[in-house]
Amino acid sequence: MGPVTSGPAPPKLRTVGLTKDFVTRPGPLRVLDRIDVSVGDGEFVCMVGSSGCGKSTLLAIAAGLEQATEGEVLLDGAPVTGPGAHCGLVFQSFSLYPWRTVAENVAFGLEIAGLDRAARRKRVADYLDVMELSAFADALPGQLSGGMKQRTAIARALATEPEVLLLDEPFGALDAQTRGSMQELILGVWRTLGTSILMVTHDVEEAVLLSNRVYVLSPRPGRVAAELDIRLPDPRHRSMLRDPEFQSLCHRVDDLLGETMQAEPTPSG
Repeated sequence: MGPVTSGPAPPKLRTVGLTKDFVTRPGPLRVLDRIDVSVGDGEFVCMVGSSGCGKSTLLAIAAGLEQATEGEVLLDGAPVTGPGAHCGLVFQSFSLYPWRTVAENVAFGLEIAGLDRAARRKRVADYLDVMELSAFADALPGQLSGGMKQRTAIARALATEPEVLLLDEPFGALDAQTRGSMQELILGVWRTLGTSILMVTHDVEEAVLLSNRVYVLSPRPGRVAAELDIRLPDPRHRSMLRDPEFQSLCHRVDDLLGETMQAEPTPSG
């Protein structure tokens, strides 16, 4: 199936009234407050917001790694109650096992899932090809550039064929040129596989370039301040960055972020 580029998509992942409080010495600290977001089947959605607004916490809850204080996460309408193969999560830090080759890193989740050796080898080869890593299958992470390390981390997440791919600022540690090539690559992967993607980024241009929709979150506690449809022609390319329509959308997201910073804070938690 191909990615959704227009019209409403049926919800693949949805959060309902998602609230998260952390226990601190002075008392509960509310990080997320009644968050409702959704990712359609085959849709690419980005979340932007200031540091500390709970974006990464939301991804951790969606992946089943954290428990919500209130609310729930639904995958195809069923509650997510813990970690599993339903979501693949990729962090800004590469989180690779340094003693395992690229192929062995990609195979890790398949080993945990109990896939037999022949099926594992084929699945790993397929996703190394998708992420343009076939020539580096036997390399160790210490021999790779930052971009190749992140490609390996994404291949590992995709190899389990998750329902949703969660990306937590995945290109934030890369230089500008590598970041641009990774944006092009992830767009190509999304078009090819049609995987539903929810991505956190601080980069407004990145959010507009990659996604069908952008959620703007308010400063802590994170709330959905705005939701913006991104109606740009497909396939997307970085050549669009100079396009007036693209720049207008970026200015709109920037303005929405600015409005959240100026809003009067309200008591939380």
